[in-house]
Amino acid sequence: MVASLYVLPHRKPSGNVEVCGLHPIRAGVRIRGQQARCAEARSILLMKYLVAILAWLMPVVAWLSNSGLFGPTNRVISDAYPTLIVAAGYAFSIWGPIFVLDLIYGTWQWLDRTHDARLQHARPWTALAFAMTSLWMVVFALEWFWLALVVIWVSLGALLVAAWHVSHTTRHARARWWQWVPLSLHAGWVSLAVFLNVAQVVVAFRLLLVTHMLPWTLVLFAAAAMLVFWTISRLRGNPWYVLAVIWGLLGVYVKQHGSALAGADDAAWTALALAVATLLWSLWCRPFRQQSLDGDRAGG
Repeated sequence: MVASLYVLPHRKPSGNVEVCGLHPIRAGVRIRGQQARCAEARSILLMKYLVAILAWLMPVVAWLSNSGLFGPTNRVISDAYPTLIVAAGYAFSIWGPIFVLDLIYGTWQWLDRTHDARLQHARPWTALAFAMTSLWMVVFALEWFWLALVVIWVSLGALLVAAWHVSHTTRHARARWWQWVPLSLHAGWVSLAVFLNVAQVVVAFRLLLVTHMLPWTLVLFAAAAMLVFWTISRLRGNPWYVLAVIWGLLGVYVKQHGSALAGADDAAWTALALAVATLLWSLWCRPFRQQSLDGDRAGG
């Protein structure tokens, strides 16, 4: 796909020549410009391969992690450090659709031959997010909780930037479905997972009271609400991001509603209320409402 540029010494190119094996250009284009195009094409190609490889790597690492290769499984660790913000076990099955959609994204972007500037901008952030997702599964199983906390926050930041590039925002319409659906769903789930990780670090190192966790858990719920609501407004009510968030919050409600921990009932109802608020806020931020408001302003 990427071919080297061949120019005879001491002769000026005449007619049309081919740069990087991609596009013919007319004579007179400087060699430096041609080399820059070659370098850019190679960079794009390498990033395509990197994203595809990392997308396929995630489910492999997940399978190895669940087999106990790196250490205790996530469920074992979660049971060892119980919190008021953890979701029911079934909620974590969302990783199945996330991995499948990420595989579709990774494979499709590798095969895609269109010049998509937004996809190119999203690729480095997507690669970082996928790499951090795999790394988190390893370090969390090893119970390196502080490192896992840093890794998952980096993953979230990269996912939010990547999702913004391909979602419907105030600056651009959403990209093709295989770009914005996978990244939005992944970002939505991790937006809650980061706060679960914070809670587990608090419990593991007893940074705060573990016999009466409700006060600081409510602070985590408030922080999660601010992050989620801000992201929803930036992504204009992105339904796939919202779906992952609500799925996680309902999982927290189910888990805590049947928990014997002190304050679990209050945490359960808080999660349920936050799920309802998330749905309402997403409807408020939907593009059709924004267009209506813009129309009213224009008419006024």
